[in-house]
Amino acid sequence: MTNEAIRPTPNRWWWTILIGRRPRWTIVRIVVLVAACYLLLEFVLLPVRVEGVSMLPTYRTGRISLVNRLAYVSREPQRFDIVSIRFSGVSIHFIGKSAMLMKRVVALPGETIAFEDGKLVINGKIIDEPYVKSWCRWDIPPRVLGPDEYYVVGDNRAMPEYEHEKGVATRDRIIGKVML
Repeated sequence: MTNEAIRPTPNRWWWTILIGRRPRWTIVRIVVLVAACYLLLEFVLLPVRVEGVSMLPTYRTGRISLVNRLAYVSREPQRFDIVSIRFSGVSIHFIGKSAMLMKRVVALPGETIAFEDGKLVINGKIIDEPYVKSWCRWDIPPRVLGPDEYYVVGDNRAMPEYEHEKGVATRDRIIGKVML
């Protein structure tokens, strides 16, 4: 029996589709692709599953989004960016999964923030928030943010103020910007 009988001939169309015309280069491409995907998902993009209703209607429960960990390497978070925030100091684990908050940045370091009759007020001016679809009656007194503090809040303002996870997040707790 010759080697020709054991190895399929490259002239077969299915062999060309499956392996390609140059099998060695196909293997090299597969290894490079797997390594690139691993590095991308391990160090740059963080997949997160949305749980809860605080970001409705922008993000629904069960949706999977990606957090870009490198988004704030060369710049700071901007107003209205949706960010992923690590709980203070430690990761909280639920059934083997770590939990983070997904919130919108509404106030930047050094600004004065307040909510008056449900409207966002920054430095004494009412800020239009087109992403907020539900009316609320929050009244939160003015607060001046420190040099490393951002004020974050969810988009679902129909929730009572006391049930909503919101407030000041220091820059070191912001993991990255939500992409999808």
